[in-house]
Amino acid sequence: MNIQEKFCLKGKKAVVTGGAQGIGLNYAMAVAGAGADVILADLNEEKARESADFLEKQYGVKAMAIRTDVTQPEQVENMCSKMIKEMGRIDIAFCNAGISINVPAEEMSYEQWKKVIDINLTGVFLTATAVGRYMLRQGRGSIINTASMSGHIVNIPQPQIAYNASKAGVIMLTKSLAVEWAQKNVRVNSISPGYIMTDLIEGHELIPEWTGLSPLKRMGCPEELQGIALYLASDASSFTTGADFTIDGAYTCV
Repeated sequence: MNIQEKFCLKGKKAVVTGGAQGIGLNYAMAVAGAGADVILADLNEEKARESADFLEKQYGVKAMAIRTDVTQPEQVENMCSKMIKEMGRIDIAFCNAGISINVPAEEMSYEQWKKVIDINLTGVFLTATAVGRYMLRQGRGSIINTASMSGHIVNIPQPQIAYNASKAGVIMLTKSLAVEWAQKNVRVNSISPGYIMTDLIEGHELIPEWTGLSPLKRMGCPEELQGIALYLASDASSFTTGADFTIDGAYTCV
């Protein structure tokens, strides 16, 4: 198999949680561009449908939207069941849905803490194990979890204790699943983006401070995550499991 064939995903079926926009949509674009059919699982079903239509028109693949709350086990299982019914299998899963609540630790409520942990960490656990059960029966699969450089460092100046803790948890969850499933041909890796200029943070007042601390002196673009997403989804990464890839413009190096 030549290198181009290793990156080809024609006939593969992928799901992306939080896939309606931003980083998740760029993951979907990466695998759709390589030929994979895609499910976009998101709370914003209307936006997910718009994005699915875009993927079909742009890449000529099959794409669907499924409304999914990743904190609810029954909804995650329902998403998997619908995907199996419509697509026949689950080859690739991006566990990407996440939020951040920036509140000083001494002011953060239990409800705020729990919401971040439930979505960012428990949601990844529920999604990864749900799709993992199908992949284990198939005898192969690739799971890619969205962690963050915040799982490695403490960001400044914003206070985000719950977010940092949740993303550190995602990295260790990734490694633990990878070891458990290593001999079962189900690979599990994570991507840890740095500051990425998505619609959700465009115009944020802290952008000048963040870019000032970055060796590259700029924010990352969502499409700059597509290369690592395609690598981890494809057979090009067949010996890669349990790894975390920090894509942050060297931010965590200094």
